[in-house]
Amino acid sequence: MHVPERRGHAHTRDVPGPLTYGVMADDTVAYLDEVVGGPAHLVGWSDGAVVGLLAARGRPDLVDRLVLIGQYYNSTGKVSGGLTDQLGAGGDQVVAFLRTEYDQVSPDGPEHFPEVYAKTMRMLATEPELDLASLAAVAAPTLVLQGDRDEVTLEHGAAVAAALPDGRLAVLPGTHALPVEAPDVVNALLVWFLAGARPAVDWTAAVPGHSPLPSPRPTRNQVTTSPLPLTWTGPRRSNR
Repeated sequence: MHVPERRGHAHTRDVPGPLTYGVMADDTVAYLDEVVGGPAHLVGWSDGAVVGLLAARGRPDLVDRLVLIGQYYNSTGKVSGGLTDQLGAGGDQVVAFLRTEYDQVSPDGPEHFPEVYAKTMRMLATEPELDLASLAAVAAPTLVLQGDRDEVTLEHGAAVAAALPDGRLAVLPGTHALPVEAPDVVNALLVWFLAGARPAVDWTAAVPGHSPLPSPRPTRNQVTTSPLPLTWTGPRRSNR
């Protein structure tokens, strides 16, 4: 299990220049190439889902299976009044939480938080704006997972799954914090999907004219690009 940190997040220093999803996706691809050394299962939550999707679209050879949790990929899927809008409005509680997490571990020091925050807000004001037609380049079987009261609309989640060549949609009761609200349910679903998504009963074997389901591909390395840890990744924390 690999849990790479993004630039300017948690224990990793910021880098001069703007923060964009494309830059973070490039960092993830470099990590897969240089550290993992080959294809991996990629799990991304929130902003990390955009990073994972861009990495899978740009380098399909490096992503074996993909899980995208709780994220919109263009502004048509964004829920009005959600977390991004609260951040943009300078919501004191959210900012205070992020700052506390950042101040405790950042090697850049507490005084650098305003710069990272400003970079993040500039990115969120204009990104992501992906054309869903471009998702045809994603070769990996992909699970699109979200809460029924998430930051992304149900219609957008369904459209993303439909745009992917091998996309599946799962909606669970919950909010944007779904992985920590319902870890047992989410973890079981992720483990099942990453292991090949084999049904307990292959009903197609009993249907005339249908071939039995193929065996799943071997499990590879697993990488998460989530901004906060999924429960099964271990006790690591990082700011959004």
